[in-house]
Amino acid sequence: MSRPPTFTPPPCAHTRQLRTARGDFAVLDASPRTTPRGTALLLPGYTGSKEDFIALLEPLCAAGYRTVAVDGRGQYETQGTDRQATYAQVELARDVLAQAAAAGVGGEGAVHLVGHSLGGQIARAAVLLDASPFRSLTLMSSGPAQVAEAQQLKVKMLSDALATLSMAEVWEAMRAFDPPEDAATDGEALRRRWLRHQPAQLVATGRQLATEPDRVAELSAVPLPVHVLSGERDDTWPVPLLDEMAQRLGARRTRIAGAEHSPNTDRPEQTAAALVSFWDSL
Repeated sequence: MSRPPTFTPPPCAHTRQLRTARGDFAVLDASPRTTPRGTALLLPGYTGSKEDFIALLEPLCAAGYRTVAVDGRGQYETQGTDRQATYAQVELARDVLAQAAAAGVGGEGAVHLVGHSLGGQIARAAVLLDASPFRSLTLMSSGPAQVAEAQQLKVKMLSDALATLSMAEVWEAMRAFDPPEDAATDGEALRRRWLRHQPAQLVATGRQLATEPDRVAELSAVPLPVHVLSGERDDTWPVPLLDEMAQRLGARRTRIAGAEHSPNTDRPEQTAAALVSFWDSL
């Protein structure tokens, strides 16, 4: 689980509802004081939310980029349903296309798309449906296919627990298994976020993480600049696997020193600088 340093947006950002053709999505919308040099749409990972990108917002704004971080369908402050079919990957990908249409300024090719972990696989699916809304794609700590075997087991354990326990009971079990490492982590805010996730969303997207096929060849055929960014360690997709994926894609490759699976929270300044460097190069 990503642990953002705070749930309070910086002065450059505000929480709002992004109205799209597929419904409303809760977002953190951060804009620079001057005319933006571009717009970025950020998709969080499994069990995460828009707040996982909160430490990136000020440095991205300072570099001149408008940033829209989104809660996907059934995540935290965006409503969902109790039907797992709602969260089929193709449906979530269509949500992303609708979000890009609503957030983008300047027509086709206007949005830099960034997906963290599960969000990267949803972003990839969106690009494979229709790449025209996007200027670039950054896969952040998001691999070519299913997660590592140990992570598949964790996802199965969580899905099994959700079948018989309440969200509050599952939270207590998770905290016993994986207590916060940092005393500064706002445990109550993390708990409130967890309780607002839709269990059906967690089960459906967990299944996706455990069964996702390798679609790198499909993505490599799309004429869109790609950036593969990760920490220097990752137990969800091994870093050498991410290196190989970047080679197969002909993508820019960035490793963030001192970061693990969530460079956006582990090393936000360095992560923001890598994003800006990639976008500026385009």
